[in-house]
Amino acid sequence: MPFVNAFPLDEEGRCALCRLGLAGFDGAYSYGAYEDELRELIHLFKYGRIETLAGPLGALLALALPRSERFDLVVPVPLHWWKRWRRGFNQSQLLSEQIARRINVPVRRCLRRVKNTSAQAGLTNAKRRANVSLAFQAKPGVLQGARILLVDDVMTTGSTAAACARALKSAGAKKVTLLTVARADRRFVLTSRESASEQVRDSNFNRRSDHAESGSIA
Repeated sequence: MPFVNAFPLDEEGRCALCRLGLAGFDGAYSYGAYEDELRELIHLFKYGRIETLAGPLGALLALALPRSERFDLVVPVPLHWWKRWRRGFNQSQLLSEQIARRINVPVRRCLRRVKNTSAQAGLTNAKRRANVSLAFQAKPGVLQGARILLVDDVMTTGSTAAACARALKSAGAKKVTLLTVARADRRFVLTSRESASEQVRDSNFNRRSDHAESGSIA
């Protein structure tokens, strides 16, 4: 089922992004809230670099996507080449391959991140939108009239997905639907201390992973 959260929606069921015309995409589905065990799984997958978690997380994506939906292409949200080199993989690409096999739709890397944006964590909604503005370019030709399933691990404000959707539609895509494993609830704003604490945990997670990898090589 799509992520259900009645509070940010108006009487027509639209979120603030849609009301302001900032969404870019035509629909969004998430398996669950970005918290507790689901958040830990995503962190292990992305920062702990446990690529085998793509399978179980891909199964959750399949549960979130209505069977009535039809698509022509599955497109992962791209990483900048530098971030992909640092991490060793693009988590959205692995998730895209999982859901594509389940719905029998080809994966196409039609998007390219042309700007190495700073981390979105800790930024306000407006700063997130500005951060990813013009960060993506789409390949023309194959997208003309296509119904796109855009895949990422987490949706927070939707700024990244909106920028991707606009790039895809400018290249000819007819419809863009976002699918993520989890969605963060932005109604509850983190305090600066909580935000800093989360960034420290993520940084420590990366350092532990790098240390483990260097140890295994030795």
